[in-house]
Amino acid sequence: QVQLVESGGGLVQAGGSLRLSCAASGRTFSSYTMGWFRQAPGKEREFVASQTWSGGSAYYADSVKGRFTISRDNAKNTVSLQMNSLKPEDTGVYFCAARVVTRPSALANEYDYWGQGTQVTVSS
Repeated sequence: QVQLVESGGGLVQAGGSLRLSCAASGRTFSSYTMGWFRQAPGKEREFVASQTWSGGSAYYADSVKGRFTISRDNAKNTVSLQMNSLKPEDTGVYFCAARVVTRPSALANEYDYWGQGTQVTVSS
């Protein structure tokens, strides 16, 4: 069983930066694939980024590639999402997710555990 708690959301102007963190509980955190998703009002949850357990391979949605960076610290049981050059269309609730299968996925239904989400609002 894994519990995930996100933090770091907030209000930022376009062009600014935010860093989201996700704290995970559970002994086997280091073996999980971790992902970030987001959901804007009235829209479906969409993939943002994913990283393998080793931290060596990261995958991004085209919309955030070059602006967002996912990273993890298995010793601290945390995964982060550094978001730079934020745009108003990045606004939404950001969710941290964990997948038992050690292969990244962009599909929300392939993740086994979810955090409660943290709000990110980018003003124009």
